[in-house]
This record gives sequence, C-alpha cells and structure tokens, in this order.
Amino acid sequence: MNQARRIAERLEIHHTPKHGGWLNMAEIEIGVLNRQCLNRRIPEQETLRSEIELWEKKRNQDTVCVNWRFSTEDARIKLKLLYPSIQG
Repeated sequence: MNQARRIAERLEIHHTPKHGGWLNMAEIEIGVLNRQCLNRRIPEQETLRSEIELWEKKRNQDTVCVNWRFSTEDARIKLKLLYPSIQG
C-alpha cells in the first residue's frame, strides 16, 4: 500500500474536455509554430523563449482562427458510429 501511495502522490491529473477539438487546434498551432518560427536552429534557450513569445503575441493580435473543413455532415458519413443522424 505504501508504494501505491507514493506512486499516486507523484501523479499529476489534468482533466480535459470530453471531445477532442481542442487537441486538434493545439496540434494545428504547434505545426504553424514549427513552420513559422522553429524552422531553423536556435542556439540559446532564452532566444527560443523570446522568439516564441513574439510569435505568440503576433498570432494573438492577428486573432487567427482555425478554419474547420470537416463538417458535421462529413463526420456523419465518415464516422457513422460516432455521429449518428438524428431523425425528427
């Protein structure tokens, strides 16, 4: 029991939303960050932090949004079991 308690105390639990749209947006943003900011060698960690901070500020100022191309109708076709059609 002691070992289980020690392991449990080391765990850090983060509750995430039920649906994964937020994860898709995070992955998209990481990809954009990689292409626009991290596509070269950055020698120091402090330079990396400041470059990412500048990129993030500009990205937020531009109020960039994710353009979803996968509609609910598409989901109902491709993922029939997960998105059932509601019959009225």
